[in-house]
Amino acid sequence: MSSEPLKTTKGFDPEMAGKRAECDGGGQFGERYMRREEFAGTLSGDYEDHGDPAWRWYLMKDLTRKPEHYPWDSVWCEQGNLFFEGE
Repeated sequence: MSSEPLKTTKGFDPEMAGKRAECDGGGQFGERYMRREEFAGTLSGDYEDHGDPAWRWYLMKDLTRKPEHYPWDSVWCEQGNLFFEGE
């Protein structure tokens, strides 16, 4: 395993900005378990690419659905886990 930091590139995609979407991902449950968690909101257009090849994450804000225990107003969603309203 490399001790070098993971390459990260930040950017903005105007075609994604303002799109209503849903995403799901894993979240910790207790100390040893994971579970699926669902979010819905509006994409800001901001993204971060991690690694090579890039693994893209979009920032979702104005959350209309989030887990009860989730304290933040935004979440990073992996591109492959995004589902767009009306598509």
